[in-house]
Amino acid sequence: MPSRTFEFSTEDHEYVRHGERGLKLRVFRPRGDGPFPAVIDLHGGAWCNGDLNECKARDEVLAASGLIAIALDFRHAGDGYPSSLVDINYAIRWVKANAAKLGLRADRIGLSGQSSGGHLAMLAAMRPRDPRYGAIALPAGSPQVDAAVQCVAMTWPVINPLSRYRHARRARDTATPPAWVRDIPERHDTYWKTEANMAEGNPVLALERGEKVLTPPTLWVQGRRIDRAAVYRLRNPCGQRLARPGDGVLPQADGVRVA
Repeated sequence: MPSRTFEFSTEDHEYVRHGERGLKLRVFRPRGDGPFPAVIDLHGGAWCNGDLNECKARDEVLAASGLIAIALDFRHAGDGYPSSLVDINYAIRWVKANAAKLGLRADRIGLSGQSSGGHLAMLAAMRPRDPRYGAIALPAGSPQVDAAVQCVAMTWPVINPLSRYRHARRARDTATPPAWVRDIPERHDTYWKTEANMAEGNPVLALERGEKVLTPPTLWVQGRRIDRAAVYRLRNPCGQRLARPGDGVLPQADGVRVA
């Protein structure tokens, strides 16, 4: 636990532009002698909704605890996969390149995300050097930095988008569809376009395929000790359980090794 509570300030920066469209990040910076470790925080919204304002409550807590928290806007919805990952990858490098100005340690940066933001945080951390995600170069003269991070924290992540998509479609086809389904399948279609993309941009299936990825220390926070919704997140589309005790960064759904 932190030994003190920090006062903090906030400031916004435009970190990238796509034509006439600028994207910003919001820095929650503790007052005091830095440099501080930092967390880049990604909002949820089923890859279609939300913005950096949704990160405010948790980022204020992080800043009061002595961490620089950085809430991020990024492309999503009809921009399609992998636009979000391109912006997140660039933002990590932008933050590292501007570490001195921001008062943070470039070697102590983590990612966090909620729901679909948790999925994006994990995927970005696993593939920091993917040329598709790193497609946008920093301005000329910038320091040579990469998008690798030291840790990841996920709260109820949609870690397996393909299984969630099929699970939602099956649930909606029942006699009494659960309220949570709503327009979830349509949001998947808007962002992912195809099931092939849901499988490719999938942390669970990337591990199952034996893809060479990074696996930084990761915290998975689920809402309850026993959450059956976690099961579909950890199964492949055929219903086979993918995670086993002690495997990688993923908890085991049936044993519910979640925080």
